[in-house]
Amino acid sequence: MDKNAKLVLTGAAGLVGQNLIVELKAQGYTNLVAIDKHAHNLAILRELHPDVEAIHADLAEPGAWSGSFAGAACVIQLHAQITGKFPAEFVRNNEQATVHVLDACKAHAVPYLVHISSSVVNSVANDDYTNTKKAQEKLVVESGLAHCVLRPTLMFGWFDPKHLGWLSRFMAKVPVFPIPGHGRYMRQPLYERDFCRCIVKCIETRPAGAIYDVCGDTRIDYVDIIHTIKRAKQLRTPIVHIPFWLFKLLLKIYALFSDKPPFTASQLDALTAGDEFSGVDTRATFGVEQTPFAEAVRESYCDPRYSGIVLER
Repeated sequence: MDKNAKLVLTGAAGLVGQNLIVELKAQGYTNLVAIDKHAHNLAILRELHPDVEAIHADLAEPGAWSGSFAGAACVIQLHAQITGKFPAEFVRNNEQATVHVLDACKAHAVPYLVHISSSVVNSVANDDYTNTKKAQEKLVVESGLAHCVLRPTLMFGWFDPKHLGWLSRFMAKVPVFPIPGHGRYMRQPLYERDFCRCIVKCIETRPAGAIYDVCGDTRIDYVDIIHTIKRAKQLRTPIVHIPFWLFKLLLKIYALFSDKPPFTASQLDALTAGDEFSGVDTRATFGVEQTPFAEAVRESYCDPRYSGIVLER
């Protein structure tokens, strides 16, 4: 793969995009185009990477942004609505925006697309995020474009405004940290830097129509994740278990006063749904040996370069 080849990233100012740009530049890629509608997060990207062409655009609306696809060797589709209070938000940003991106790829004869889906397409969960991510992936598979699909599990890493990043900051602020019920809800967290290396491999090898389920190598209970974060950040916050029903009620009350709650009742249901995902051997498939979980947590939340930079939701 020519390191000067043009790569276009949609949803580039989000969690995966910010990490992927760091990884692509570290591997020598020089011609990157980043598209995102979130002005604040795009400003962070511009400050960190003034050499990257950054385009502020809403992909759910047709616009001049599609012209940036001309001459692209690959499009990496990262945009997604992950949390929200209204079903229309998910349809607009996961489905409608994807239709426009696929149309732009066809209009400019983009030779290859890497689509970042989600492990939720294999999940028993039934919510707006899950349903629209399934629809989004279907659009890609049926598009006729040369492509591959990667389905990551819960991710964590630099810049994270949600998930483990939010939990780590919350733990540092509160007098006690609440855990729903017994907390023995198995997770397979995937370190962003490891996942980004898998994406780069797909950009370079262009597997035809392949679909990869990508999981964290470590199977770990939610409560143990919290203890690992606590040790990495050397916090003294007591961890307290509260009844599941009360925890869920508090989330619903919080959502009444927050436009973008960091953790919702539906996500709590997904946490406790009992899903266990099987994924590819990242070392055999992509040549990526995953970072040990405790080490990845330390890098994510203690690294002096990026751990203090938090995206807006």
